[in-house]
Amino acid sequence: MHRRGVRGFQVLVCAPFGRDGESLVGVLQREGYSAELTGDLRTLGARMAQDEGQAVGAVLLTEEALQAGAEALTRALTVQPEWSDIPVVLLASRRSGPSEPVDRFRRILPGSVTNIVTLERPLGIESLVSSLASVMRARQKQFEMRDRLAELTLSREALAASERQLRLVADSLPVLIAFVDRDLVYRFANRAYEDWFGFEPDAVIGLTIPQLLGAEAFETRREGVAMALRGEVFQTETRFSGYGGRGDDRLAEVRYLPRFDVGGGVDGFHIFVLDITERKRLENDLREAAAMLEGRVAERTAELSAEMTRREGVEDALRQSQKMEAIGQLTGGIAHDFNNMLAGVIGSLDLMRRRWERGDYAALPRYIDNASQAAGRAATLTSRLLAFGRRQSLDLVPVDLKAIVGGMEDLLRRTLGENIEIVTELGAEALVARTDVSQLENSLLNLAINARDAMPDGGRLTIAVRRAGPDEAGPRFGPGEFVVLSVSDTGTGMSPETLAKAFEPFFTTKPIGQGTGLGLSQIYGFARQSGGHVAIDSEEGRGTTIRLLLPLEVATAAVEEAEMREAPAGEGESVLIVEDEGLVRMLITDVLADLGYQPIEVGSADDALPILQSGARIDLMVTDVGLPGMNGRQLAEIARRLRPDLKILFVTGYAETASVRGEFLDEGMDLIGKPFEYDALGAKVRAMIAGPDAAG
Repeated sequence: MHRRGVRGFQVLVCAPFGRDGESLVGVLQREGYSAELTGDLRTLGARMAQDEGQAVGAVLLTEEALQAGAEALTRALTVQPEWSDIPVVLLASRRSGPSEPVDRFRRILPGSVTNIVTLERPLGIESLVSSLASVMRARQKQFEMRDRLAELTLSREALAASERQLRLVADSLPVLIAFVDRDLVYRFANRAYEDWFGFEPDAVIGLTIPQLLGAEAFETRREGVAMALRGEVFQTETRFSGYGGRGDDRLAEVRYLPRFDVGGGVDGFHIFVLDITERKRLENDLREAAAMLEGRVAERTAELSAEMTRREGVEDALRQSQKMEAIGQLTGGIAHDFNNMLAGVIGSLDLMRRRWERGDYAALPRYIDNASQAAGRAATLTSRLLAFGRRQSLDLVPVDLKAIVGGMEDLLRRTLGENIEIVTELGAEALVARTDVSQLENSLLNLAINARDAMPDGGRLTIAVRRAGPDEAGPRFGPGEFVVLSVSDTGTGMSPETLAKAFEPFFTTKPIGQGTGLGLSQIYGFARQSGGHVAIDSEEGRGTTIRLLLPLEVATAAVEEAEMREAPAGEGESVLIVEDEGLVRMLITDVLADLGYQPIEVGSADDALPILQSGARIDLMVTDVGLPGMNGRQLAEIARRLRPDLKILFVTGYAETASVRGEFLDEGMDLIGKPFEYDALGAKVRAMIAGPDAAG
């Protein structure tokens, strides 16, 4: 059965006599064709002309339909579109010869109408349907060809439009753009070639590269052409002479980009040439400007260096002036205190000598106590000086601040007097900080005394311990939590000028002889060395609050011994003593000898090395840190290489590198600060020799 198509599906039947037309239409419709009966050729022609014959697949005529003339059919067939050739099937009666129906039909129709199929009657239905199916298939091929031609036409138009756009873009760019094939023949060239060479693009197309550039110029590009034809990108900078036909010399950047066909072979290459003359000129100008700028910068740098040198000289002179002023203040403050302390020491020793010579021994203990107290005050003042300069050696351990405040409360009440009310705000939270116990106690005492002096008519002193707020420590201390120990008074307060100088060394508002100006400076140095900070809030007439911020410690607070035990005796162990100060060396030697040790004393590191290199027994080395030449720490490193298990006790009164014990000491090392009580020295020596597991 025939499948009806979208186009050319209709069969027009013209059989004017009898019932032939109706019979043919009926047969075709039963076979699935869309058949339409027309009464004569005029009606048939009009029907064929509708919609340019789009719906007509074939025309089926009987011979009788031609008797009235075929002008209408001829007209309809000759006005078809060029792609269309509607097939005509003629049903003719057989005459005397086999070719008579065809000949008669040829005589009626013009010679341009050639798509004619003649079937002789009588014929069977199968023959009719088969012939009609054949011509209908041929008709469908016409429609397919028509569509392909239309698509090809659209493609050609789109390609032409694209080429016009490409040409427009290429012609608008100030760049030479071209394509040459493998024979080096130009197949495309943009409008810029006319500006560069004086040739219109059409005149360039068909020329070869040597013909356009000349043989000499082509030789400079031969290697680049060969690279492009091998499929490699080529780029170079070259000079074009006779630029624009005006004799100009131009610098140009030339690029050859190979083009590959579907098989992967190179069928030619694109040419891009960019005028870089102006860019090179600007680059040269920039280099010259940069060189000039560098020269000016060098000159200005030299001027600034000279100015900085001059300023440094002025600053050195200013610092020297400030130092002299500080020394003057020190003379009036520290020197006065030291004279008082030395008077106590010297006077007590002189009285002791006199009583000793007379045999009066009863008063000796009192003079000994007086000399010890005066020496202790001198040691405290020295500690304050070292604290300000961050030179004192700190023993950083976990300390319960609430316990420190509670333990000092009675001492503070006796020190401050009855007209000062002391209030403590300790809270319920246990707050532990990593710091030095003795320095913390000394700082708290100093702050309390300063507060008392600021309240001559009495007032209230508030000591509080709390956890610091999230922003209280400030960003310069980095992450971590802090504990705040604050001391507040209701005294006179500070003016802005006094507040700005509060931490400066030797600055004091007290009369000469009543203060050294090192109290707050000592606290400041101690706090910074402990990893913390000090802040002051004060206003004249409204009192002062000083906040000491120390790093919060999670560990358990250290427990201090309440009483000093008597130094334990030695068991004949050998102790090497390295101390450059003869008096101190003698005293250490005598103390250790009295305790039962075998001391070996030397005055320098150089004298100690031969002993360390020998086979002599040495259970402990006691060395001063600040030795002349090789210092005590350097000596300890050499000693450890010679005797890896040797225990070492450092003695220091001023040690820059010993400011924090944990960073200065290795395993099996410890440190004791000058001045010290000799019972403390003996206890330290015994503890180090006996080791951590020794009893007692």
